[in-house]
Parts: sequence; structure tokens; C-alpha cells
Amino acid sequence: MAIVNTYLYFNGNCEKAFEFYKSVFKKDFKFMGRYKDVPEVARQNFPNCEDEHIMHIGLPISDETILMGADIIDNSRNEKNASKFFSLYISTESKEEADRLFNSLSKEGEIKLPISDQFWGSYYGICMDKFGVNWKISFAFENK
Repeated sequence: MAIVNTYLYFNGNCEKAFEFYKSVFKKDFKFMGRYKDVPEVARQNFPNCEDEHIMHIGLPISDETILMGADIIDNSRNEKNASKFFSLYISTESKEEADRLFNSLSKEGEIKLPISDQFWGSYYGICMDKFGVNWKISFAFENK
């Protein structure tokens, strides 16, 4: 079976975002590389990236899932619209874990749907974190 993971692009604040995600998920980075490590011949593909910007970072969330990202500098990009067309969906193992993740990710962000019991039988909420990434957090009661 194929495994799907998420790759997030940032406009210069990838390291700051991933330090935040590291604290939320309580995991350590698998890898973090900077553009200064990219061979000179390939640097032309990233004209606006500086040496200390993140070229690639990986944060394992579970045995199956790794959150990955990089800085791709685009001076015309609107950060608040960057994640307009997607959300990251997390299924938790407990209501308490759902609450912890939702509260951590929504801090300094925006709560779009407060986490609560839903008519379809899940404990569910939607928030946007302080980096403009949308998160859907869910705990299905039938998993208890």
C-alpha cells in the first residue's frame, strides 16, 4: 500500500513553524538541511533562498506519517492564502489527545470550528495555526 505524507512550503519561516510542530507533537526531527548545503550547481533553482533557509525538514508524527517541509521563497506569495485549499487531518487515539493537539495548534491562530461532539459520532474541530496551516482534529468514539 502507498503511504501519503504532507509536504508544506513556507516563505522563509519553515524552521520556526517546524520548531512549533515539534513542540506540539513532542517528536524530534528526522532530518533538517539548509540551502547552504545544496551544491552550487543546483542553487540556481532556488534564487531567493538564503543559506540559512530550510531546504528540507522531516518530523515523524507516527510510524506511518512524517510531516515534511521547506522554504520556497516567493515575494509575491500571500501567506494567508497559501493553505486556503487544503487542511491536514489528524485522527487521534483519545479525546484528551484531540484536545491537546487542537489547543496547541490553535494557540495564536484561529479556531474555525470549536472542537466538540459532532452529529456524525466524532469529537471534531477545525483550526488554522499561527503559520496559516489548516488542521482538522478528530477522535472517533467508536475507536474507544
